[in-house]
Amino acid sequence: MIQRCRECGKEYDVDEIIYNCECGGLLEIKYDLEKIKNEVSKEQLRERRSGVWRYLEYLPVKDTNKIVSLWEGGTPLYKCDNLAKKLGLKELYIKNEGANPTGSFKDRGMTVGVTRANELGAPVVGCASTGNTSASLAAYSARSGKKCIVLLPGGKVALGKLAQAMFYGAKVVQINGNFDQALVMIKNLALENKLYLLNSVNPFRLEGQKTIGFEICDQLDFEAPSTVILPVGNAGNISAIWKGFKEFKETDLIDSLPKMIGIQAEGAQPIVKAYKAQKDNINPEDNPETIATAIRIGNPVNAVKALEAIYQSNGLAEFVSDEEITAAQKLLAQTEGIFVEPASASSIAGLIKLLDMGAIDKEGKIVCITTGNGLKDPDAAIKASTLPSEIECDMEILKKVIEE
Repeated sequence: MIQRCRECGKEYDVDEIIYNCECGGLLEIKYDLEKIKNEVSKEQLRERRSGVWRYLEYLPVKDTNKIVSLWEGGTPLYKCDNLAKKLGLKELYIKNEGANPTGSFKDRGMTVGVTRANELGAPVVGCASTGNTSASLAAYSARSGKKCIVLLPGGKVALGKLAQAMFYGAKVVQINGNFDQALVMIKNLALENKLYLLNSVNPFRLEGQKTIGFEICDQLDFEAPSTVILPVGNAGNISAIWKGFKEFKETDLIDSLPKMIGIQAEGAQPIVKAYKAQKDNINPEDNPETIATAIRIGNPVNAVKALEAIYQSNGLAEFVSDEEITAAQKLLAQTEGIFVEPASASSIAGLIKLLDMGAIDKEGKIVCITTGNGLKDPDAAIKASTLPSEIECDMEILKKVIEE
């Protein structure tokens, strides 16, 4: 197990605290997959408790006594027949990551990231965040007895996420700037050894997030879906999940790989623009804006990895408007009883748009990943809803209201 630069190939020991290669390239964790193939079988995995640590051999941990866990993972994969019928699809699933302990997929990365911080002896952890990362890191740092520093961008932060970060005891600081500026600042603190950085530039965190790919296959009886659609913000998740699918295939647990489709908001779509121009990197956007605050990022750290995942898988990237996101959020809730935050609904909005464009095979096995619980952003949900009727305490009036 080593850290390897995806640009120049330089290798680093797993215990070296480094966030980028000396050439500036992003790092990835590499394993002896041949060794893992000889150690792991479907039957062995099935004997273990579901969740992130079910896939221990594929995770970068040396000392299992250092694991920091809230029993993350093991999230439901719902077969959505009502929505599938409405959209004219043969087989549609929702992988609901909002069922994680703090209500988002970030918990998968944080259990591994904070475990690594434990192994490295780091007393302070930190991140920049649009909300979910801060909530998750604050919880796992509390669990492990570490101090936690969180930088939030200026403007509106979803109240559910802000409440969590504060309540778990993190030091929360909001800057008069955007997420990308907050990330530069927190990374500078990390480079000065003031804290251990757990944004997605940290390759260990992404190792936890790749278990979404493992789990989808596991829940489909070790069969990969034909298409996976998910929201893209800082772009760590799409690249991590693709890495998970590839590692399962290379160790003979699945026979095929899915197309990876990344969805961004219209007001924050640097990866979509790069994909449509068939470029390998992005032109950052200075002022990203969208109702989907979790993906309101103009300069995603893992953009190169995300584009590689899209190109390698013969996938694609598309944007959706805030109006399409809100409509999809309500549609999912009202057809399947699944309540997700706006960024999560972008995967459903993207599916609908791509179906209208004729870009999706309706006969395939499609998985949409929803990344966060609807209660993360209650304001957005209330604004998109019809407010309750208010009447006098009178049965006749009540009957008239119900009949209407």
